[in-house]
Amino acid sequence: MRPPQPRPAAPDEAGVRDDIVRLGASIFARGLTFGRTGNLSARVGHRILVTPTGVSLGGLDPDGLAAIDLDGRHVSGPKPSKEAFLHAAVYRSRPDAGAVVHLHSTHAVAVSCLDGLDPTDVLPPVTAYYVMRVAPLPLLPYHAPGDTSLESLAEETARRHRCFLVANHGSVAAGADLAAAADAAEELEETARLFLLLRDRPINPLTADQVSDLRRRYPL
Repeated sequence: MRPPQPRPAAPDEAGVRDDIVRLGASIFARGLTFGRTGNLSARVGHRILVTPTGVSLGGLDPDGLAAIDLDGRHVSGPKPSKEAFLHAAVYRSRPDAGAVVHLHSTHAVAVSCLDGLDPTDVLPPVTAYYVMRVAPLPLLPYHAPGDTSLESLAEETARRHRCFLVANHGSVAAGADLAAAADAAEELEETARLFLLLRDRPINPLTADQVSDLRRRYPL
């Protein structure tokens, strides 16, 4: 009989708070979001730490993060981002997710504004890492920031996709931890930049067989 396996240690909340602050500062310094836009979250037990409303990701304080529950209800700390409900929706759909990154990065937003996209899969598989970390990438219809009518659609979409775009708005990426979620968000942004650079040129995306091979090797 196999002996019982130890449960993984619960994440250290103080360490997670510090990680959110460091990631926010890095994202802001590299111009991946601007002003007081974008929001980050990480799951700690049954709570979700999320960046507060009206605060730049470049100026976060470990003690100034909000906490919500999986239903998006405010539990403690300052008022959470108006899009905290979006983070909660992703966590409900993805029990494996430990973090969510929502950015208004330039190239991803630019792609989300284009006409004639396939809303089921916005970007072509131009690189292996895009397939490994992001693809396929659906595009959700425009909703105003904080519009909770997006919640059910986001929850449904997150069951099948690690990342998605919201039209004329920005990207949402989930991962096992903050580093993985940030990797996905940054890979999405870089692929959007490549797509725009190559938009008027013939390209050779990865073949269906190459994409299938990557998905077997690196399942999402």
